[in-house]
Amino acid sequence: MTSVAGLCLSLLAASPGAARSDHHYMRHYTHHYVHHYTPSYAPVSSTWQPSAGFGPTSPGVSSILIDARSGAVISGRGEDVPRYPASLTKLMTLDLAFQALAQGRMSLDTQIPVSWHAQSVEPVKLGLVAGQTISIHDAILAMTTMSANDAATALGEYLGGGSELRCAEMMTARAHALGMAQTQFANASGLPNPAQVTTARDLAILARDIVLNYPQFQSFFEVTSFYYQGRPVYSNNQMLRSYAGATGMKTGYTDLARHNLVTSAMRNGRELIGVELHEPSWDASYAQMTAMLNTGFAGGTMAPGTALASNAAPRARPAQVISPAQIAALDRQRPAVFEEPHHRAMRAPVQRVAMGGHGAMPGGWVAQLGVYSHKTVARTEAVAARQMRGIGVARIAPLDHDGRTLWSAQLAGLSYHAAHETCDVLSAHGRSCLVLGPYTDHLAMLTADAGT
Repeated sequence: MTSVAGLCLSLLAASPGAARSDHHYMRHYTHHYVHHYTPSYAPVSSTWQPSAGFGPTSPGVSSILIDARSGAVISGRGEDVPRYPASLTKLMTLDLAFQALAQGRMSLDTQIPVSWHAQSVEPVKLGLVAGQTISIHDAILAMTTMSANDAATALGEYLGGGSELRCAEMMTARAHALGMAQTQFANASGLPNPAQVTTARDLAILARDIVLNYPQFQSFFEVTSFYYQGRPVYSNNQMLRSYAGATGMKTGYTDLARHNLVTSAMRNGRELIGVELHEPSWDASYAQMTAMLNTGFAGGTMAPGTALASNAAPRARPAQVISPAQIAALDRQRPAVFEEPHHRAMRAPVQRVAMGGHGAMPGGWVAQLGVYSHKTVARTEAVAARQMRGIGVARIAPLDHDGRTLWSAQLAGLSYHAAHETCDVLSAHGRSCLVLGPYTDHLAMLTADAGT
């Protein structure tokens, strides 16, 4: 995977011993790998020194704002300057995982092994131990919330058939197939490596691919907390708490990459994706992202003649609303609905997520708000219901109907009574609504106490 860019960037390497990753764990660490197999790549030399002020570390901020549906660039500055991606790298690891899940090559319940290499990565980690396993479901949640490097490494090794290097090669190939021409990956986590570079434009292409092609996994990015082996794990993405309409996606930090943020958000049926790289602080990152998104939603002028060179074109469908009778017919294709609240304790996936401040069993019930032929309309309805009720998680889910994909708007993560109350309120306004019981494919369900 050697390239001219990679050879040039190797001169810009930073000392891994001085690197730090992600803003909730600001401490120095010694970066070394402990492999249970012979490494097929050379470790970064501890004698290399930072070369600040040139290439990926050049002064200034790189940013871009795009319309998710059209790919049109609304604004940008330094969007093609090479930058170190830090933990934004995990978006590509997740993209590969979502692709494998969508193609049925693995499931959310698939258990993946933890190697000595995965156990040894620092500093942000879930605390995985070599020899144990972790489900795909929990590994993804650990990556989208706390940005766990051990979970990302384990998932990368699994996707690469036991080799993180092979996974990195797959990630780079996927990036180039999407049109991310200036991107190269060297690991699955985003830990410092001089050969691992990208641009704000390329990351917008990647985020758009996830938003457009894998909406069934969007809920993973909206989780603010979940429980892993009885202990809470919290998200470090403050945009989820501070920006109305935010739907994800990822934060990232190292000493040389500085503060990095990708955010997707939807308001009034319009979905935007923003990227901020090389910001001097988290306060600056969140403030600039907020200002950029606000300008975009207010109708900020698009840069003339600009668009992303991406293969992630939307699969446009007319915004047709399906009748209540068709909704009921589609719902009968799903597993039987549990009718009593005590069944909430019967599904193990429900016990993986946040229990809220009172220690109550988290809600796994769903208010299905309608079925639509276009995902943007479905998500708009879900977000509107979330804002009206102030509880639950706004999400959409695909439904296959006669070979055609339809989109179900849902308010998930509710208690039995909250789901019924939601449908009662909507029905009183002449809206169709169905209560669905807990299913194993409901992703990242949270109670109202979790503050989502």
